[in-house]
Amino acid sequence: MLEGQVGILSAKILKADEVLEVLDALKKSALFRADQYSYLLYPAKKLPGFLERNNVPPRLVESSSVLMTLINDQNTEIIEQDRNGKFHFNSSFRNVTDLKNAIEKMKIDSYKSLFTKKEERIIYNIYEAVFNHKKFTGRSGTFYGYEGLGSIYWHMVSKLLLAVYECSDTAIQQNENKEIIGRILEHFYEIYEGIGVHKSPSLYGAFPTDPYSHTPSNKGAQQPGMTGQVKEDILSRFGELGIRISDGQLSFDPCLLRASEFLTEKKEFIFHNIHGQVKRISLNPGMLAFMYCQVPIAYKISAHDKINIFYKDGTRDERDGWSLTTEESRLIFNRTDDIERVLVLITPSYLK
Repeated sequence: MLEGQVGILSAKILKADEVLEVLDALKKSALFRADQYSYLLYPAKKLPGFLERNNVPPRLVESSSVLMTLINDQNTEIIEQDRNGKFHFNSSFRNVTDLKNAIEKMKIDSYKSLFTKKEERIIYNIYEAVFNHKKFTGRSGTFYGYEGLGSIYWHMVSKLLLAVYECSDTAIQQNENKEIIGRILEHFYEIYEGIGVHKSPSLYGAFPTDPYSHTPSNKGAQQPGMTGQVKEDILSRFGELGIRISDGQLSFDPCLLRASEFLTEKKEFIFHNIHGQVKRISLNPGMLAFMYCQVPIAYKISAHDKINIFYKDGTRDERDGWSLTTEESRLIFNRTDDIERVLVLITPSYLK
C-alpha cells in the first residue's frame, strides 16, 4: 500500500540513497499507473467472480462427519451440493454468527448428538477457510472504485509529494551527493506533474483545478470536494518556493524552484491586500510572484542574491541574502500591513 512508502519517507529516518532506492522501487512496482503517471493506493488485482465464491473443497467437507451426514440427508440448512457436485454453505449466511445460529437451531432436533464441540470447531474452521474473513481489509481488497482496487487516491499521492519534498530538502541541507539529490528531485517533479491540476481535462476526466477524491481504473476523477489533498499541495508548493521559518525568522531558499517557472513576458500580478482591496504589481520577464500572509512576494532572476523589503511608508531595506529579521518576520506573520511587499533577487545558477 502507498501509505507504507509515504510513512517511511515521512519518518525522515532514511539516508538520501535509501530514499532514492524506495522511490526507484516504487516507480517500478505495481503501484505505478502509467496512464495517469501517478500511483495507486493498492496494487490492482483480479477478484474472483461470483461462481468462484462460496465453494467448499470436497476434502474439507469430508473432514466433518456432520457435513457429510447433512449432505447424505439432503439437509441444506448449513451446506448443500449442487447439480455439478460442488459444495456450498447456505447462501443466506452473512457471517459466522448466522452459521452459529443455524447450528444452535439444529441442536434441538435429531442432529443434536452429532454437534460435538470438536465438530463445531471443524465446521467454523472450514467456514473461515472458505471465506477468509480474518483477512478482510474493506474496500482495499474487496471492490473497485472509490479508494479501492485500481484507484488512485489523490490525497495519498499529495502526501507522497510532500514526503519526497521533505526528503529532498533534507538531502540538500545536509550536502548529500548531488547526483542522488538530482534523481530524488526527478521523482519529485514527476509526482508533481502527475497530480490533477497539471493535467488536461481529457486526461484528468474533470476540471483539473477542482479537487477530487480518486480516479478509478475505468473512468476519470470521481467524488469532487475539498479533500485533504489541498493542504499537502499547498505545503509542497510553499516548500518548492523556498519558504523557510526558523526561530520565528522568515527566509527564502528556492533550491527546488525551476527556472522554467519564471515569466518570459511582462504580466500583471493581481491580488487582494490585507484590507480586501484589489492591488496590482507589474512583473517583468524573469520574475514570478505569490502571496504569503497576504503580503506579495516577488522573485526576480538577478546577478546577485539579495532581498528588498518595501514598507508602506515608502522606505525600503535592501541587503545581501534572503532572510528577514525576527521583527520583519513578525510584521508579516501578524499581518500588520507595515510591509507592503518583498522582492527576492536570485542568481540563475541557484535555480534548477
